[in-house]
Amino acid sequence: MNDQRIAILTDSGTDTPADFVRAHDVRVVPLHINYSDGTSYRSGVDITEREVIERFSEEIPKTSLPSPQEILDLCEQAKADGYERGVFVTISSALSATNQTVRLVREQIEDFPLAVVDTKSIGVIAGLQVMEAVRLVESGVPFEDLERRLCDLSERSDVFFTVKDLYYLRQGGRISEAVYRLGSVLNIKPVLYCDAEGYYAVIKKARGWDKALASLVKLVASRAAKFVRVRVGICCSEADDCLDELEERVRREVPNVGEVIRSGLSPDLIVHTGPDLVGMGVQPLE
Repeated sequence: MNDQRIAILTDSGTDTPADFVRAHDVRVVPLHINYSDGTSYRSGVDITEREVIERFSEEIPKTSLPSPQEILDLCEQAKADGYERGVFVTISSALSATNQTVRLVREQIEDFPLAVVDTKSIGVIAGLQVMEAVRLVESGVPFEDLERRLCDLSERSDVFFTVKDLYYLRQGGRISEAVYRLGSVLNIKPVLYCDAEGYYAVIKKARGWDKALASLVKLVASRAAKFVRVRVGICCSEADDCLDELEERVRREVPNVGEVIRSGLSPDLIVHTGPDLVGMGVQPLE
């Protein structure tokens, strides 16, 4: 427990590195993965990324947000464990209603002030926001300043990702039919990002996988050039494990990188992107 007794809470969609979660007592509420036979699993708790991928040949499941009761229970448990206040960092409110639900639950909790942060992002860069929340709390930043500072950091952080197969993004309604057909016929790999409102949007189109990966690094380098020092997050699915290659490229092409964070992928994110995803995020170092 940190000296300020401020709990850091998040949802599984932020992909906060597991070792960091354990080391800093970050409380995680899982999203749900639901199959047509009525079975439902808690992402990262009852089902793994590998298990989701292995079942893709049978069915692409649906995801759903944590229930209000699960979010309330997470906060109440933190309170019972001695925390007096909390900071809840969520994935983009444009991609999930988790943030809105947390805000509703906040009104039901007695004697436990809760700051709520919309990262307007997902995956690795949202995880960096969680890590920054921990750093700010542990460095003594007052509770009253945390929400403002973290929301401001969200505005200055970016995430980019690409996938080999656009089928899963199309099935989930994340890209248009036109983008899907163009990519499938011409081997165009769109590089996507979260825009200012937190929605998925295409920022670049590359012909072939190697060029798509190169585009990711170039976009990160371009964004990083706006700041003195940056933190870069990288992630890839088990099906395309290229973390070493990506980190080498980042350290070579982003001269002002101060830290590189590697992250896994939550099963709930894999549902929407498919088994072959590579993502990168860039965040200014405070």
